[in-house]
Amino acid sequence: MKRRDFIKTAALSSIAAGAFSAPAIAEEKETIEWKMVTTWPKNFPILGTSANKLAEVIEEMSGGRIKIKVYGGGELVPAMEVFDAVSRGTAQMGHGSAYYWKGKVEEAQFFSTVPFGLNAQEMNAWLYHGGGMELWTVTYEPFGVVPAAAGNTMVQMAGWFNKEINSVEDLKGLKMRIPGLGGEVLRRAGGTPVNLPGAELFTSLKSGAIDATEWVGPYNDLAFGFYKAAKYYYYPGWHEPGTTLEAIINKEALESLPKDLQSIVMYACKVVNQDMSTEFTAKNNAALDTLINKHNVDVRRLPDDVLEKLKALSEEVVLELAGKNPAAKRIYESYAKFRKQVIAWDDISEREYLNIR
Repeated sequence: MKRRDFIKTAALSSIAAGAFSAPAIAEEKETIEWKMVTTWPKNFPILGTSANKLAEVIEEMSGGRIKIKVYGGGELVPAMEVFDAVSRGTAQMGHGSAYYWKGKVEEAQFFSTVPFGLNAQEMNAWLYHGGGMELWTVTYEPFGVVPAAAGNTMVQMAGWFNKEINSVEDLKGLKMRIPGLGGEVLRRAGGTPVNLPGAELFTSLKSGAIDATEWVGPYNDLAFGFYKAAKYYYYPGWHEPGTTLEAIINKEALESLPKDLQSIVMYACKVVNQDMSTEFTAKNNAALDTLINKHNVDVRRLPDDVLEKLKALSEEVVLELAGKNPAAKRIYESYAKFRKQVIAWDDISEREYLNIR
């Protein structure tokens, strides 16, 4: 009897111990809830949906330990205040592009796109293997923000115009939505650059508030219906040859995560960065065909003399930016060195292959 009582007591003690240990296990898997603010219209194809995808990938890779609610531009904060919102901790993450914050940190534009600069493949190579990512991290550190490449639009189109561009003279007086360094180049060519969020572009173009706008490329431009508001669709996208989109993360929020979750957040950004460029490559083809053959869009190439003038002005603008401060100089020197090296290789690889194909 004593033996049976002992076994019974031990069994009950074991069950009780298991019952009391369960909450401790559940506590370890407590869900972390974050907000992500974006510069894009809610659920806008590829740009907005990639932000959604980033949140989904982080939740899936973390086994549900991090859940992120995504806000479109203007839902929680205005589109152009995303950087500030993440910096002050209103949201733990943001999704946009570094040239939107040029008024706050001018040299950040190098991490977005440079006219006549690196394309998407080259940009990723510089960031991940050429020292660009380290420089980007240092640039945002004073603001308590950690950057990560989280998308690339590939080579863009030059934009939608309601007047023909036959010479450099046609750029004078042109009021065009064009951000970043490309906007400053247009200014020096005699135009007036305007920085507007995507949600305002169609109405502004249709009403005549602006004469022209660039956005991205055929797939996104078709989604916005720009063919209903402008007559001419020009290429190539001299101003944005491979625009990197960024995820920005509040540094304090990131560092408060366990190490494995920190790695998941950063690697999820890499996944989405790669995915966006392949999605644009896959979908721009059919969209361009639709614009031309269904909507009769007049697709034109910018004249050589216009491109030559824009290139010369771009070199001036970039060199002036490089001279603004020691940080800009360091970034420019790294970027320019990598660009020179990669062009030498591309000339006998990518360019040569495309020419013979």
